[in-house]
Amino acid sequence: MFYDYDDIVTVETLMEMLCIGRNSAYYLLKSNQIKSVKIGRTYRIPKQSVQEYVLNSFR
Repeated sequence: MFYDYDDIVTVETLMEMLCIGRNSAYYLLKSNQIKSVKIGRTYRIPKQSVQEYVLNSFR
């Protein structure tokens, strides 16, 4: 799943992966539904966290 993406993605890439808007992406990050690390003003998101979110969404 998501083989074409790097192991660490940005918010813009997360939006593309999940086909969601910017507000929804930041909501998922700030509510810890998708685990991330904030470095300075930017979020770095492990691709594995996105995969876990998608898999857990179907349960």
